[in-house]
Amino acid sequence: MIVPLLVLMLHFDQRRAAGTSLAAIVPTASIGVLSYALTDSVAWIPALILAGGAVVGRRSARACCPGVAVGAALGFVAFLVLVIASLFIVIPSRGAALEITWYAVLGLVGLGLFTGIVAGLIGVGGGVVVVPALMVLFGTSDLEAKGTSLLMMIPTAVSGTIGNLRHRNVDLVAAGAIGLSACTTTALGAWLATLIDPFAGNMLFAAYLVVIAIQMAIKALRTRPR
Repeated sequence: MIVPLLVLMLHFDQRRAAGTSLAAIVPTASIGVLSYALTDSVAWIPALILAGGAVVGRRSARACCPGVAVGAALGFVAFLVLVIASLFIVIPSRGAALEITWYAVLGLVGLGLFTGIVAGLIGVGGGVVVVPALMVLFGTSDLEAKGTSLLMMIPTAVSGTIGNLRHRNVDLVAAGAIGLSACTTTALGAWLATLIDPFAGNMLFAAYLVVIAIQMAIKALRTRPR
């Protein structure tokens, strides 16, 4: 949501908008984690595993695959279509929790790497991948998936912001204004999430993914080589 609005309303270029958005996530996600932690809806260890994989994946993608963004975006749109369909089938239980096993750890590392690679290639936020993956693949409750995703995003966003600062792709004033203003309603959003039925939550998240998929498809088709 932040990146397209910065591009359309404030005329940021894509890289500066993505870097500013990433910096704005840090305070917002921090308040979100505290809010979800109050209802014991954060899986702390899995979040750190995801974050480690995401940091490595993001750096690897930027270093090795800088020229495949358009193809990666179209492939990710196809992935989102599958995710949207799965959200109509798999309805999470509010009592479900992520159990730590060796298989789960390996799966979390893989998910973190995938999330980081996708973020590095096309600049999409990690929550778009992690939240549905934790619910569909790991059987986590919708609240724990959201809280865990927010915690994972903090070190990932900090690492990405440091790199963006080096390349001057961050507007700190804009990031601070967006992040701090978002903090005023983040706790309200986390509270409302506890009141919404899991199926309704899935449908709202699916609708959000539809918007993201359409935006990415249009952007990829417009920027592909002719």
